[in-house]
Amino acid sequence: MTRVLIVDDSPTETHVLRGMLENHGYEVSVADNGEEGIKLAHSVKPDVILMDIVMPGVNGFQATRKLSKDPGTARIPIVIISTKDQDTDRIWGMRQGAKDYITKPVTEEELLAKIKDALNG
Repeated sequence: MTRVLIVDDSPTETHVLRGMLENHGYEVSVADNGEEGIKLAHSVKPDVILMDIVMPGVNGFQATRKLSKDPGTARIPIVIISTKDQDTDRIWGMRQGAKDYITKPVTEEELLAKIKDALNG
């Protein structure tokens, strides 16, 4: 079973994403901020991470950078999911180590396709 870690401070967004993923057989863990996301990534060892950007404390860009530079988590693909839809945000997210970038609201079809792409390298 594929393990997905959702890092997002919005309970509504987390609920929607979790529902989509669990309906397709994914095992889902949730962190509601970047710091917790980094800790969970180390303990859960997910197959893919879905990362929001705008969060209190450690934001998604910072968490993505830390995870992608850490030998223990560097191989886990990160897909940023954010309301920030500027090209500069996308470019910056990819420079921090993200494999892909989706803007909210996310469709189930797009989410599943991006996860599949991230897992297949």
